[in-house]
Amino acid sequence: MHTEFLMGNEAIAMGAIAAGVRVVSGYPGTPSTEVLETAAKQNKGELYVEWSVNEKAALELAAGAAYAGARSMVTMKQVGLNVASDPLMSLAYVGVKGGMVIMAADDPGPISSQTEQDTRHFASFSKLPCFDPSSVQEAYDMIQDAFDYSEKYKTPVIFRPTTRVCHGYASINVRETEEYHKCEPEGFMKDSSKWVIFPRLSYQNHIAIEKRNAELSDVFSDYDKNRIYPSGDPSCKKGVVSQGISFSYVTEELKGKDAPRLMKVSTPFPFPERLAVEFLSGLDEVLCIEELDPVIERELTYVCGKYHLPAVIRGKMTGDMPSAGENTRDGIAEALAAFMGWERHGSVSLPESPPLPVRPPVLCAGCPHRASFYAVKAAMNGKKTIFCGDIGCYTLGNAMPLDMVDTCLCMGAGVNIAQGVGKIEPDTVCFAFVGDSTFFASAITGVVNAVYNQANMTLVVLDNSTTAMTGHQPHPGTGQTMMGEIVQKISIEQILKGIGVTAVETVDPLDLAGSVACVKRISALEGVKAIIFKSPCVGVSKNTSPAKNVDREICINCKKCMTYLGCPAITMQSGQVTIDGGMCTGCGLCEQVCPVEAIGGDDHE
Repeated sequence: MHTEFLMGNEAIAMGAIAAGVRVVSGYPGTPSTEVLETAAKQNKGELYVEWSVNEKAALELAAGAAYAGARSMVTMKQVGLNVASDPLMSLAYVGVKGGMVIMAADDPGPISSQTEQDTRHFASFSKLPCFDPSSVQEAYDMIQDAFDYSEKYKTPVIFRPTTRVCHGYASINVRETEEYHKCEPEGFMKDSSKWVIFPRLSYQNHIAIEKRNAELSDVFSDYDKNRIYPSGDPSCKKGVVSQGISFSYVTEELKGKDAPRLMKVSTPFPFPERLAVEFLSGLDEVLCIEELDPVIERELTYVCGKYHLPAVIRGKMTGDMPSAGENTRDGIAEALAAFMGWERHGSVSLPESPPLPVRPPVLCAGCPHRASFYAVKAAMNGKKTIFCGDIGCYTLGNAMPLDMVDTCLCMGAGVNIAQGVGKIEPDTVCFAFVGDSTFFASAITGVVNAVYNQANMTLVVLDNSTTAMTGHQPHPGTGQTMMGEIVQKISIEQILKGIGVTAVETVDPLDLAGSVACVKRISALEGVKAIIFKSPCVGVSKNTSPAKNVDREICINCKKCMTYLGCPAITMQSGQVTIDGGMCTGCGLCEQVCPVEAIGGDDHE
């Protein structure tokens, strides 16, 4: 063993490698992304690592590797599990041969997600074992346990860290390379009674799954990551149950106090029932501190009823804990003090801090999406329109002054929503905006649906040649894989034409006049048509253009460069429009918007 300072996601990847994982697939999504990226960086040649086109593809690929006897891991965020749920539910019935871990990171808050869903429900819904780490060290250790249990019970398992575990850092103990698990996959063995799912087989496997989960409930009652910590006061009739990062906050708050009886739940499904009965015996009240939903709270309420235990279970359902959002150290301290009847010592009255500056999320200075949105907005001025958005950096196009995202549901949904609105309001000019990575992930089927069902809409593909929002990962249109291989780029234009979209034009969004003309021309056509705005993300392209400047002798302070575009590089200083040279990328959009040509390059001061 030796010590390394690691982010939680790095620890998960390193733990998986130590467990002998051979295949890692996934789709990027905060807070999970760094797991796969770390696996790729640490690859010594024994791993196969890929960013798949979406979570469904990633899970199915990992399942195939596990069918062949290899240990595999698939990574995603909580909403990605929605995409992967179709194969997940069936795979739970079929099972695996090699250990397979589904790493689905939850995002309490939510900090960077469109939902605050709790993956522990997916575990009970799919009847798959679930592991819930509470620290970086435990994430490293527990991912290895997850592979072992998966392989022993021939089932995929869910590994559910949350944001503060994923992105927290700690010095942890890691295994030496020679201590890594070694296993040579046996290979796929043909057996249609095992690998081909039929209703009769599903019925039989369902019976076996229920039996296995009852066994696992008992096994998990002895699992060392599920623990009961005795009370510091033997006469205390109160107890606290927690999980995940909340458990770490609880233990910090209880240091130095006569703590109540404490239980940590690291396997929320199958629930360690026997251990829970032992914990509840002799208690009058129990407070459940967990993220996100009252999963443990409901389990303990059920256990009390089943075994006729008198303990009153408190938590989210009783209003003792907040029903939404992530738990905080201070929030947990207040909840514990109220539950235990403690006075909070050490709190002093502090002066009110000054308000923090408002920093709304905005598109980066020079982002080509700003130019694309503005071109469509200018071309459609005065017309009845709807602009259906999607998940990505370009969701920020909803902010003023652009105001160009009327709907945003989930990845790929904008294409179909635009069709639905168009069927009800045929006089509305319907646009659907989608990024290049999301196009490959989930929008292609929507375009097929539009062509097949004769929709009247304009698809706008915002192609910035990367998966920008999650950290510039490659995708099928970039010509590079996560293994570093250079491959043929898959052309979005050719895909659209192959689907049957007859009118497809590609334009540089930073050519404002050309872009506006293109939008007017294409949107006027009947049926399904597409515009590809192609310009690289400013986060990955090498900027060679000089920053723009405002000629104050020419500028009339009309502020159209500000009020039309909302670029963060354009500000007011001493009552004068000013361009921040440190932020400006020289994209030239403001120069094209200025009505008096007051914006230019080095010759403007």
